[in-house]
Amino acid sequence: MQINAYPEIVMENVIKKFDDINAVDNVSLRIARGEMFGLLGPNGAGKTTIVNILCGLIKPTSGFVTVGGYSLPKNLEDLKRIIGVCLQETTVYPYLNCEENIELFGGLHAMKKDLFEIRKRLLLTKLGLYNVSRKKVEKYSGGMKRRLSLILALIHDPQIIFLDEPTIGMDPQSRRSVWDFIKELKNENKTIFLTTHYMEEAETLCDRVGIVDFGKLIAVDTPKNLILKNGVNNLEEVFIKLAGRRIRDGV
Repeated sequence: MQINAYPEIVMENVIKKFDDINAVDNVSLRIARGEMFGLLGPNGAGKTTIVNILCGLIKPTSGFVTVGGYSLPKNLEDLKRIIGVCLQETTVYPYLNCEENIELFGGLHAMKKDLFEIRKRLLLTKLGLYNVSRKKVEKYSGGMKRRLSLILALIHDPQIIFLDEPTIGMDPQSRRSVWDFIKELKNENKTIFLTTHYMEEAETLCDRVGIVDFGKLIAVDTPKNLILKNGVNNLEEVFIKLAGRRIRDGV
């Protein structure tokens, strides 16, 4: 799917301070409509804080942010209608079964019943939970809960999707099936913002990746260009070369 040049996500000189620390340090970024963008970085580098800002969950200390044409944090109600968010923390209700969880989230989006039923069946089938959809979520494995979280994020068919470590805790086979599903979303011209620690995931799926460390965006380009520019063999080696100081120096 060809990427539209229209910027779907814009950050300009964004800073987020926690006490005296810049968790996000003067980050500027533009992501086109239909692009799949991957954000990489060590633990504590600022990835999740950036996602939370773009989803309207926290306010930046300073800077300019728009998502889907809506300026944040002023237009949060409008934003909720067009984004889907799958955060690192699994947001499911264990005492409900899978379908009850989905029905709850469908109700939050005030979905029409016929559309909801179509989306529910489609997503349960695509993510391999259809045959266990009446099972209580407390009986699910960690990977199954992550797949359910993905369904909850996508039930209302959002145009812009934020996936914060979506395949963490999944076995390799489940991870690959989720990759295939994410590729299908991209083919529908969805704009997808992904954070991941799996370098192969980013290299396989993303049109461009950004690397963040100590709150700063230190590199942005296609995986292929980053590999060529840094004279290495793969994206993991790029990551180690550019963002490895925290590990090398024990910071």
